[in-house]
Amino acid sequence: MVKLIRSGAYYTEGHIVKESQAFMTSDKKEKAVKNTLSYAILKAHNTGDAENLKLKFDAITSHDITYVGIIQTAKASGLESFPIPYSLTNCHNSLCAVGGTINEDDHVFGLSAAKKYGGDYVPAHLAVIHQYMRECAAKCGAMILGSDSHTRYGALGTMAIGEGGPELVKQLLKQTYDVKRPEVVAVYLRGKLRKGVGPQDVALALIKATFSSGFLKNKILEFIGPGIANLSMDYRNGIDVMTTETTCLSSIWETDEKTEEYFREHGRAKDYKKLTAVQPAYYDGAVTVDLSRIEPMIALPFHPSNAYTLREFLANPEELLKKAEEQGRKILGKDDFSLTAKIKDGKVYVDQGVIAGCAGGTYENIAEAAEILKDKSIGAGSFSLNVYPASQPIYKSLADNGYVGALAQAGAIVKTAFCGPCFGAGDTPATGALSIRHTTRNFENREGSKPAQGQLAAVALMDARSIAATAANGGALTSALDYEYNKRVRKYKYDGKIYENRVYHGALKPQKDAELVYGPNIADWPEQIALGKNLLIKVVSVLKDPVTTTDELIPSGETSSYRSNPLKLAEFALSRKDPSYVARAKAVKEEELSRREKGGFSEQTMKALGGFTPEAGTIYGSAVVSNKPGDGSAREQAASCQRVLGGVANICREYATKRYQSNLINWGMLPFTCEKPDFKVGDYLYIADVAEQIKRGETRFVAKVFSNGKTRDAVLTLPEFTADERAILLAGCLINFNREKNS
Repeated sequence: MVKLIRSGAYYTEGHIVKESQAFMTSDKKEKAVKNTLSYAILKAHNTGDAENLKLKFDAITSHDITYVGIIQTAKASGLESFPIPYSLTNCHNSLCAVGGTINEDDHVFGLSAAKKYGGDYVPAHLAVIHQYMRECAAKCGAMILGSDSHTRYGALGTMAIGEGGPELVKQLLKQTYDVKRPEVVAVYLRGKLRKGVGPQDVALALIKATFSSGFLKNKILEFIGPGIANLSMDYRNGIDVMTTETTCLSSIWETDEKTEEYFREHGRAKDYKKLTAVQPAYYDGAVTVDLSRIEPMIALPFHPSNAYTLREFLANPEELLKKAEEQGRKILGKDDFSLTAKIKDGKVYVDQGVIAGCAGGTYENIAEAAEILKDKSIGAGSFSLNVYPASQPIYKSLADNGYVGALAQAGAIVKTAFCGPCFGAGDTPATGALSIRHTTRNFENREGSKPAQGQLAAVALMDARSIAATAANGGALTSALDYEYNKRVRKYKYDGKIYENRVYHGALKPQKDAELVYGPNIADWPEQIALGKNLLIKVVSVLKDPVTTTDELIPSGETSSYRSNPLKLAEFALSRKDPSYVARAKAVKEEELSRREKGGFSEQTMKALGGFTPEAGTIYGSAVVSNKPGDGSAREQAASCQRVLGGVANICREYATKRYQSNLINWGMLPFTCEKPDFKVGDYLYIADVAEQIKRGETRFVAKVFSNGKTRDAVLTLPEFTADERAILLAGCLINFNREKNS
């Protein structure tokens, strides 16, 4: 159903052809490279050269666990007003009080910032970030940057990228998003989905086929082919938003009459433009998807790529659940975590269903789920079903068409727009439970578990249709292919009055005399010092996992209410993977502060260095060593928390995403790679003349390693930085860089 073409490919005469079979001359290939949708959109937004792109976006967006930090950073860097439309949404920190900051303080701050600097403000529970941007901001041929990894509006003809907050700060300061020209991979769709197969099924099949090999890492996916016409806009959006889980950079789709109808329905007909790749178009690779062969899928814990067809899973549940169970026991550190216990009388029973967010909460997903559950009951047992429409306009149309009533009558709970279940801040399942969800991710602990306290549940990703079929079957895992229902749902009707009456529309209309309103727990970023002439690094954590997600670097869920206070948030860094990390990092930072005040390293450090004395101008800080960090969320706090605690570097084999590497750079942390990062906690690395080497654009660094009384050399590498990236690292962080630039 999904096939990969890893070499070059041409889109010609309506088909995908391998480069080796296309017989194109070099001059035709050069022209065909420029015939993709991606090339045209990037060119229109590029202020750099053809290979080193410097992009300016048409709009930006962020939600309420990122916008406070972004605005605080931009303000500290000299922000006067938002130069492009900026939408501040409230869908992550929507609960009124959790743990640290009173969340409503953040919301009040956000509204005051929208007034002062000229932005749009979407109140809590009105819409999740990406649904609002689909309905109100995406435009054909445009580019949008968001501080959330699932910033994807390609199905609406908008090339959107999810990045850490500092990249949005750059746009607010009229700087650019710098990236080497990304490769473009065609996703060629043909055929038609069967009844009972939904967008999540297509997405999971695509993720399974591509993630583990890194085939799509940091590339742009361009959706083409005759199969697009057979997909509704809700289906397209549902597939598109999940492309983030392939680790691609962005996505773009050809547009057609259905796209035009979507814009017309939302009162924005002028924002539609037909986008079609000019044939022949050259791609750096291709993925072909036969939609007619896609089956209902399930992604078992603990990754979206751990996917199987429901048919093959139900044929062999014990073996497949056993693998996930073993991983869960490793996470928990105990042998009493069981998923195979969910198998009873030959069936697999789950404890909870959730349909929510930018992936699951669209109108057709919920309406079809309601049709499946019509006149049925989910039962009075332990199984529960929670449904979150992605926006109030969707909620209203579902209610007007009778679907909210049908769901409620069946026993489902229909809630307001909220992303909480997707990152562990809502509907956290019971210890030992198995939840099936039409959301974006099922990483370990992401559903809200606290393994350090003996709590662990698990999440499997599925499409809303099969979740509803399972609910109708008393929680016994069921494919929607095996369930008879009416697929022809009532027509969606968008009501724009909801936003007209409640959203603050202040884009590009700053009120410069307005005051920012601070709650007592909203804090400024602490000062960071510039990179010294030399660098002494102490390894304070070593993570052995093949891939480390940003959820593991800084947990989601329970930390969301601390996101506006950098020092308090930093206390949670690596708490799920290495609970001793914070204390070790703090000890290094405290020694460096003492050394700067009194002079001289501690006796313990000098003993570990075996008589070696670092030269004058040395900066001392900590580092985390891992294999492949940064998969998952765009959250900058995965890097900034390390920096707040005195971190100066990460060392790994490779970085899972560009956005995590960008976050490290923007927070003044050196993103080193090493062929064999075989360092231990307590090791020291000394790099002489590091600042001068970075100034010169060097990429190879020789570090002197001190480990258990022995000394050796290790080769560390850095990527080729832009001039601004070098300056940011030398200044110590993006805030310092901009202060120096504006002084």
